[in-house]
Amino acid sequence: MENNTETFQYTTDKFLSSGNDILILGIGNYLMGDEGVGVQFIHHLDTTEFPENISFLDGGTGGFTLVPYIESHPHVIIVDATMDEKEEGTITLLKPKFSDDFPISLSGHNFGLKDMVDILSFMDKMPNIYLFTITISKMEPMYLELSPKVAEAILKVTEMVLDLVQKIRKEN
Repeated sequence: MENNTETFQYTTDKFLSSGNDILILGIGNYLMGDEGVGVQFIHHLDTTEFPENISFLDGGTGGFTLVPYIESHPHVIIVDATMDEKEEGTITLLKPKFSDDFPISLSGHNFGLKDMVDILSFMDKMPNIYLFTITISKMEPMYLELSPKVAEAILKVTEMVLDLVQKIRKEN
């Protein structure tokens, strides 16, 4: 009997990184008030403050559709909202390697993020991920504004992301 099986060779798509080594990714739902802080962060970012070879992406609530972008960059910095019962506007930096390393209380789209990390780990395509969470206290459907403390956190997290980018570049 003849064996007609083929091995599937999987490669990352360099087009998705444009040759850049760092992806800065904002996650969230713009239509849910503070829950959209990651997306708002990306839209308020002055990219000229950053060095070259960085990709910036509004990931919305993309989940699985973000896998090709994330796996194509060696370093990924994510900004997202969390409901972790800390004071509103609190910024926390995590370096998750597995889905269990993500906070349980990430906002509404956390299942997609956690599953995405499991997929990347399984495929051995996991980049260095840095997750900045910003504490929110509520999600408001069909509300575009950020609460004052969460809006203020965007300026602070921008400085923290810029510092992290400089640190990554020094190490590489």
